[in-house]
Amino acid sequence: MAAESMFNRPVCVQVRCQGCEERRLNVRVNIELLSISNPVHKKDLAVRLTDDTDPFFLYNLVISEEDFQSLKSQQGLLVDFSAFPQKFIDLLQQCIQEQNKDIPRFLLQLVSSASVLDHTPVSLNVVETNPFKHLTHLSLKFLPGNDAEIKKFLASCLKCLKEDKMMLEEKLRKTEEDLTRQLSYTQQSLSEKSRELDKLKNEWSSYTTALNNKHTQELTSEKERAFQAQAQYQQQHEQQKKELENLHQKSIQQLQNRLSELEVINKDLTERRYKGDSTVRELKAKLSGIEDECQRAKQEVLSLRRENTTLDAECHEKEKLINQLQTRVAVLEQEIKDKDQLVIRTKEVLDATQEQKAILEESAEKKQSHIEKLETTIKSLSAELLKANEIIKKLQGDLKTLMSKLKLKNTVTIQQEKLLAEKEERLQKEQRELQEMGQSLRMKEQEVCKLQEQLETTVQKLEESKQLLKTNENVITWLNKQLNETQMAKKPETSASPQGGVRAALSPHGMPDRPSFPSSGISHSISPLYAFQNFPEPAHNKNVSSQCPIQFNPQLSKMNQCSEVQMGTATSHPANKENGDNLGLESKYFKKKDDGIPLRGLSQNTLNSEYLKPYLSTKAQPSPKAAVTPASAYFPG
Repeated sequence: MAAESMFNRPVCVQVRCQGCEERRLNVRVNIELLSISNPVHKKDLAVRLTDDTDPFFLYNLVISEEDFQSLKSQQGLLVDFSAFPQKFIDLLQQCIQEQNKDIPRFLLQLVSSASVLDHTPVSLNVVETNPFKHLTHLSLKFLPGNDAEIKKFLASCLKCLKEDKMMLEEKLRKTEEDLTRQLSYTQQSLSEKSRELDKLKNEWSSYTTALNNKHTQELTSEKERAFQAQAQYQQQHEQQKKELENLHQKSIQQLQNRLSELEVINKDLTERRYKGDSTVRELKAKLSGIEDECQRAKQEVLSLRRENTTLDAECHEKEKLINQLQTRVAVLEQEIKDKDQLVIRTKEVLDATQEQKAILEESAEKKQSHIEKLETTIKSLSAELLKANEIIKKLQGDLKTLMSKLKLKNTVTIQQEKLLAEKEERLQKEQRELQEMGQSLRMKEQEVCKLQEQLETTVQKLEESKQLLKTNENVITWLNKQLNETQMAKKPETSASPQGGVRAALSPHGMPDRPSFPSSGISHSISPLYAFQNFPEPAHNKNVSSQCPIQFNPQLSKMNQCSEVQMGTATSHPANKENGDNLGLESKYFKKKDDGIPLRGLSQNTLNSEYLKPYLSTKAQPSPKAAVTPASAYFPG
């Protein structure tokens, strides 16, 4: 026995029970073509009605070729048994298409003689609704399923559920394997991409440094080109300016000539205009008369058109009435023919129903005795069904756990996708930061250029200050040599006549003479304490070169001018200047040293300006601007 499924879909059915209101029910209609080869090749059409929500709702109908012949004669069908299943399916599909409408054209009605659909035979009617009446295209009687059929149906449902479960488990296993593969692949790709990112960062840093160097070189070259181009453009601009001025003067002259010509033409046109105005007035007067005549003619045309339209409308209405009457006559004739055919069919149906009624009464008595026997078997089967329900519940619980696991895996994959998206956003942020770093690098390069310029200026100033320092040191060494030579020359004289040396050092007023150095810029006289110091021991005469150095005053450029004034005022300094104010020399040069020879008994002739003139005129003339500035001013911190 082979079964071929032809239709299996839920259909909305209108249920009519005796003494109850009409209600709608979703019923699954399953149509199968059964082919039996033993002992004779036969084909049967099996129709089954079930409810997905109620597993005990089962109605069956098996139509063989012999049954179909009786059904065909009873209901006046024009289709063979081979074409009947497809036509029935077409009617069901039309019902499905119309079921969502407020007033459907095709309906499926499930009619029961009992008050409730409870193991009673039912008829399924395919009804077409017309504005005139309800036409039943097909009426099939279904029998309720017995216990064996219900068990068979439930077993098939269980089998389908188990097959679905197996399919779901296989799908689950496959999806788990696919997800694990995808996870490993994504992790590998992530690690590779992170490595690539590090490489790109290193390459980018090297590339940016190379670019910066290139840009600096290009900037300098472009600046030079821009300056050259600017000079060329300025020359071109001046030439163009001169040419434009010449052209402008020429155009002004031409326009003035043209103006004089246009004024002459304007006078001629004004005269013509006056003449034209007079002719226009005459023509306007003629036009007004012609327009009055035209309006009268238009009014006559409008009145004629109105009469014509009224006549056309009356003719059109009369033609419509004739057509309506003809169609009404044809419809009435057709309705009379249909009613005659219906009367004949109803008589045939009445006879057939009376015969079936007698047969059904006999079968009902037999079935009541059979039902009593079946009730005993139902009680025994109910316990088995309860066990089957428990097994189904367990299977449903397993399905729920599997679904929860699936959801967890889906959440894990979604989180990984989110992580990937966040990493992509981080990559974009790092690229933005790289761009910002490039901008900051450019700013810093500009600052470096400025600092380099400042450095060059400071280096120039430092070189100038070093030159000044060298000149000062040279002058100081020369002065020290001169002092040592003079002291060495005077030592034998002082040793021969010590009293005379003391007297020479004393002033006429009894005060010691203070030698000054007007030609060298040292306006401060030596303290009187040096005149009364004892001579050093002879052993110290070897250290002549290690006497106290004298610092050179930066104002050496004014020495020759102020030498005469300082000679006159050398002896008139007050006592407080001798101790505190050194006038150009630092305090360390006036401290007493054990190694040096004291400046005792030196007169002004010993440090004459003639010794310093040739040296000062060549080297010791610093400019007033060349003041030595400390390096900390240019390099803070």
